[in-house]
Amino acid sequence: MSDLTWQKSSFSEAAAANCVELAAAPDGIRIRESDEPDTVLRTSPAPLGALIRSVKAGRLDHTL
Repeated sequence: MSDLTWQKSSFSEAAAANCVELAAAPDGIRIRESDEPDTVLRTSPAPLGALIRSVKAGRLDHTL
């Protein structure tokens, strides 16, 4: 997975830890946390889009 180009939000500071990073892979999208780079999740655009829409709409706030 070292050949992936990881990206994080422009709202994240360059040296900040605990950032979610995304990378496009031939078979989907990879997600990891910057302070745990060896733990990587795999998904595809549709489920990731649904998660992002849910977070933005606040539908997951009750789980905190």
